Amino acid sequence: MDNLTHSLVGLALGELTHRVLRTEPDPARAATRRRLLLTCGARASNFPDLDLVLTGLAPEPLGYLLHHRGHTHTLLYALPQALLLLAALWAFWPNARALLRTSAAACHGLAAATVLGLLLHLGMDALNVYGIHPFAPFDPRWYYGDMVFIVEPVFWLALGTPLAAHVAARRWRRLLLGLLIAVPLLFVFTGHLQWGSFAAVAALWALSQLLTRRLGERTALLAGVGLVAAFVLLQGAMAHLARGELSAELRREDPGVRILDLPLSAFPANPLCWGAIAVTLDGTGGYRIRRGVLSLAPDWNPPASCPVAIAGVRVPPVPGPEPASLAWAWEERGSAAGLRALRAGDCRVDAWLRFARAPSLANGVATDVRYGLPGVPGFSTLPYAAQAGSPCPAWVPRWGYPRADLLGLH
Repeated sequence: MDNLTHSLVGLALGELTHRVLRTEPDPARAATRRRLLLTCGARASNFPDLDLVLTGLAPEPLGYLLHHRGHTHTLLYALPQALLLLAALWAFWPNARALLRTSAAACHGLAAATVLGLLLHLGMDALNVYGIHPFAPFDPRWYYGDMVFIVEPVFWLALGTPLAAHVAARRWRRLLLGLLIAVPLLFVFTGHLQWGSFAAVAALWALSQLLTRRLGERTALLAGVGLVAAFVLLQGAMAHLARGELSAELRREDPGVRILDLPLSAFPANPLCWGAIAVTLDGTGGYRIRRGVLSLAPDWNPPASCPVAIAGVRVPPVPGPEPASLAWAWEERGSAAGLRALRAGDCRVDAWLRFARAPSLANGVATDVRYGLPGVPGFSTLPYAAQAGSPCPAWVPRWGYPRADLLGLH
């Protein structure tokens, strides 16, 4: 997820942790505890992304692809991260240090905010199509949620609105509340959000403010947490339906198709639109990768109506007597034997294949189709032919190959 979402989740965690603990009798100590838990929650919820400093260990794009969401996004390395964060707070915050020496409640709250903040970061990142490998090095495989878009305004509005509505200074309160609704509105005009989705998040924004005024920040935050959990469950259920619909469409087209993977990219605040990728085998040693858009309600929201900026491709209306739920916009065929030979003969491609889930290898350029199409350079693009003869990248983590099935590594 984006770091704004991680920060809001951490701030909500810190605020709720402070409010469920036994009250500190001294107002100054209570204020210190609240600031400490807010700070710790926000820091812990972002701490694993410090792996961005490691991206220089390998040349682009491999440094980012292999080291972001890397070791710091594993359960094994959560403990040293927690200890490092706690040590920094203890060393550089004298008032917090004095509080922790005498308050068991503050110690318990700090431990909870730290551990939960780190685990929530991993859990949130696991929800989208990028994935994480939380059990490395014991299990180096990637795990993908394929259910929530990486920048999700529902999280901002559900958690950010009650936090912003509680800011004491009126000027800052109005500015923060205005930004929370202005950014989703901007997304509408940039093609990232449908008007119906904006109406839903605007209603959430208004409801959160009403709950904060009538019932208080704690109740509004708890309601926001409940709504976020319900939204994730809804997205998970709709992703399951979308994967079933996609599988059925592929088998209607070819009853003998062998489906290897169906990566799904969610659309923000929109459980009906899904970016669809199909990785299939054709029975002759070849594979096929296709990318398009799937709608779960094609009668009134056909695939061509889904936000084009999120889809990454323009899908044409599908002619026919009934609205089609699936529209393909791009495809590529390849040879599994050729892919294996290229991996064996090029160490940079081998490293890149430890990340790529939907690999396109066209005209000497490798692209993960989850993040763009060939010919449009993006953060996953590796021009391996132009870099022929370059030294092999160092510090390549031993992540599992997402397409081990095509590489014959099972």
